[in-house]
Amino acid sequence: LLDFNQKFPVDILDRTLASVNMCIGELPQRQYLQKVLDELKQHPHSWTVVEAILELSTYDHSKYFALQILEYVIQTRWKVLPPQQRQGIKDFTVGQIIKISSDAELSEKQRTFLNKMNIILVQILKKEWPKNWPTFISDICRSCRTNQSLCQNNLIILKLLSEDVFEFSLGQMTQGKIKHLKDRSIRIMSTYHGNIAESTAYMHNFESGIKATQYEGQFIELFTSTLANLKQILPLSINIKEAYGNGTNDEQYFIQNLSLFLHTFLSEHGDVLEAKVDLHTPLLEALHYLVLISEVEETEIFKICLEYWNTLAADLYRESPLATASPILGLPTHQTPRRQLYQSVLSKVRYIMISRMAKPEEVLVVENEHGEVVREFMKDTDAINMYKSMRETLVYLTHLDYTDIERIMTEKLQNQVNGSEWSWKNLNTLCWAIGSISGAMHEEGEKRFLVAVIKDLLGLCEVKRGKDNKAIIASNIMYIVGQYPRFLRAHWKFLKTVVNKLFEFMHETHDGVQDMACDTFIKIAQKCRPHFIQVQSAEVMPFIETILNDLSSIICDLQPQQVQTFYEAVGYMISAQSDKVVMERLVEKLMSLPNSSWDTILNEASKNPDILKDSENLKTLYSILKTNARACKSIGHDFIVQLRRNYLEMLNLYSTLGENILSCVATRGELVLKEPIIKTMRAIKKEILKLISKWIERSRDPKTVCENFIPPLMNAVLGDYQRSVPAAREPEVLNSFAVIINRLEKHIMAHIPVIFTASFQCTLNMINKDFEEFPEHRVNFYLLLQAITRHTFEAYFHIPPDEFSLVINSIIWGVKHTMRNVSDTALDILQTFLENVQSQAADNAKQGFYQTFYISLLQHVFSVLTDSSHAADLNKQAKILAYMFRIVENGKVTVPLYDPNNVPNPGVDNRSYLLEFIGGLLKQAYPHLLDSQIRIIVKGLFDLNEDTNAFREHLRDFLVQIKEYCGEDVSDLFLNERETELAKAEEEKRKRQMAVPGILNPHELPDKQDNREYYALQ
Repeated sequence: LLDFNQKFPVDILDRTLASVNMCIGELPQRQYLQKVLDELKQHPHSWTVVEAILELSTYDHSKYFALQILEYVIQTRWKVLPPQQRQGIKDFTVGQIIKISSDAELSEKQRTFLNKMNIILVQILKKEWPKNWPTFISDICRSCRTNQSLCQNNLIILKLLSEDVFEFSLGQMTQGKIKHLKDRSIRIMSTYHGNIAESTAYMHNFESGIKATQYEGQFIELFTSTLANLKQILPLSINIKEAYGNGTNDEQYFIQNLSLFLHTFLSEHGDVLEAKVDLHTPLLEALHYLVLISEVEETEIFKICLEYWNTLAADLYRESPLATASPILGLPTHQTPRRQLYQSVLSKVRYIMISRMAKPEEVLVVENEHGEVVREFMKDTDAINMYKSMRETLVYLTHLDYTDIERIMTEKLQNQVNGSEWSWKNLNTLCWAIGSISGAMHEEGEKRFLVAVIKDLLGLCEVKRGKDNKAIIASNIMYIVGQYPRFLRAHWKFLKTVVNKLFEFMHETHDGVQDMACDTFIKIAQKCRPHFIQVQSAEVMPFIETILNDLSSIICDLQPQQVQTFYEAVGYMISAQSDKVVMERLVEKLMSLPNSSWDTILNEASKNPDILKDSENLKTLYSILKTNARACKSIGHDFIVQLRRNYLEMLNLYSTLGENILSCVATRGELVLKEPIIKTMRAIKKEILKLISKWIERSRDPKTVCENFIPPLMNAVLGDYQRSVPAAREPEVLNSFAVIINRLEKHIMAHIPVIFTASFQCTLNMINKDFEEFPEHRVNFYLLLQAITRHTFEAYFHIPPDEFSLVINSIIWGVKHTMRNVSDTALDILQTFLENVQSQAADNAKQGFYQTFYISLLQHVFSVLTDSSHAADLNKQAKILAYMFRIVENGKVTVPLYDPNNVPNPGVDNRSYLLEFIGGLLKQAYPHLLDSQIRIIVKGLFDLNEDTNAFREHLRDFLVQIKEYCGEDVSDLFLNERETELAKAEEEKRKRQMAVPGILNPHELPDKQDNREYYALQ
């Protein structure tokens, strides 16, 4: 196979690939064969046998292997091939594509092979066009006249090219090049625009390049001629939903392509149609088709339509956000000319959106595919995303015409009540739609509308028989009331009624109803918290007192996780209380039930330690701790009254369970750690740590915490961690102390040496063997190291030199990690460490650090910089390197960074030494780089280190040079920019949403009532 001086043995290649793919023969033999195939693929002359393989092979895998060879050569060796060989590959690829695509039947039969050939041609075009292949567009235009099948494939090639060029070019194309391709593309569109799917997808990619106003005439001609042909195929009176359901695959595919065409064209050129009165009729006809297609029961097609309706509705709203007055106030509804043009269409769209509303994330009670009412356990991400898009669209549609949306919803609700449209599906979609427009209507209109809706739904719940019917109606009531906190805050009696109804639902045993009742309760508690701690009109005491008095009867039928949610909800109410004495009494009253169970078990355990080896007792303790943690989460610092009560008992329990686990491991080995009872013991230890760290994180008095709570915590936890076998060490110990250090900062400085001694060395020994074992420990280890470096850096000055070296080596080890969260954290630690050395260390310690570690750190950072698996960290790597070169450039490093005995010129300054040293490293690692290239690269490290962005781009250019030679993908070098762009786009989108009432879910809005002063004013 590797002898290119004889005729290539295609039959041997077929047998070799078959052996590898079908696992024929022993493993060593297959591994050897795979090695030979890899060598063949990478051989400089391998491309010369591609034609023979494609012509003579009878094994499909061999043909695809030949295409892999061709693609590999284009990606890695194209520029070093002689011109005649490049031309030969180009001619061969084009010939194969024309041969297959000219025959419609053959192109369909060999669709996968043809698609691969198209991709290879695009790879060639990216290297050759337009400089070395200026006639490509004219060539492809001429070939379109040959036949329809070839033209269709040409459009696919252009579509692939446009995607690569415009979407994935990473700024490597000029506007002139874009325009050059766009000018030629119009010719191919005018040559053949019968294939709606390919032509619209193709043209859509070009729209992202430059605004093609100069092509409006051609676009309008394309649109009107397509619409005229369309009306002959599909009359405007046709029921597309029914036709799609009864249609063939080709007919259904046509409807999908039609939706793509209408969406693409109207999105990009709708403004052109709006501007000319004589084009309003075709515009409305196109919209009518899109409305009909929106009714088709096919999710992917509906998504296409939904995207357009969302864009249109948002655009119409932003045109005049305050133009729609409230009909409740007796003011006329002002409609702009554009809104009047779309008014009739949008009314139909509102009806469709309401009828097809997707399920919100909050709804847990659903109808499954068998028509049964069940609880949903797995979140359907696709459905949630669909709901968010539909919700946003419906909110915009509501702002455009309040009266119309209310009319449609009221009519549909009446049809549920009178039974004419009763079904679970119809009720669900209607109620989900009603809940989704919270905040979009004027407050008075919302009040009147919501009272009528809840009244009808409660009446429906009374009338309907059967647990399934009641469960569906109950879930919809809970969803709707949970979505309207503004209304609930303004109407105490209604709020009280709703909460009491939720308490009733907490006793309903139908699957999912209790969960949803608890989830709705916590949302209401968060948004309406001050109302529960005030004495309301006609009440004798705050409602929180009533809840706490009836606590045991309210939660008696709930599961432990539901009880925990309930406690968190009540905690939010208590957190609104500003009177410290009242607050403490409420916390004590809330925690009385779990405290009673806690005291009972621990009192018995003090007499009989074996009580803590009983699985039921352990599960009860675990549940009590989880309940405490949830209450602490919502109450915050003032949970201290409860924590102080049980603090020492919790730590004693931690120590006792730790000793029990140690004893079991000593007598029965580490396999005992997998037994359920030992797992429960470890879970309790973890929950104790999480509860304490959660409270400390929310505490408001670091000094008191450090003096009174930290010493007993360290005594109980650190010794247990150090004594335990590696597999039994609790990773939460590291995370908890990281959280505590981040909160207490310099207040905990005196305790850092003890924490460091007990946790550092033993954990490092667990994680320094490889990059995989103990993943939780290694993540939390670096979080702890980061907290120490950031807040208590001075502690490093008081540890022995060998331990200090271990810290540096640990950071380097983290930087090289394959787990990105670990490498990210380690890079942050290194950056902070270097900055703190410069700002906090004494001069002699600072210079000693540079002399010992600077060159080593520089080499290691360069090592990860050039490692493709760490390409996503380029920003952080660049920041560190820029800083390291900058401190040398600015004379901050005064000691020589070299051994004078090992350099020709012992008196050389650090800058000159580094120039030569880095240049030598690069020359040794990348011998293909020219001396001039290396000189520019190294010079830029010093010239650009004041500008981090320019420095990063300089490094990226260097990486592109070495990666392109190696044939590696360079797209990962831009991962940080893509992530930043996405984050920025998300932030801008949220700002736009915040400006539109109702767009954001009310529970996503910032809660002004988290402010304690707000409660005091109340």
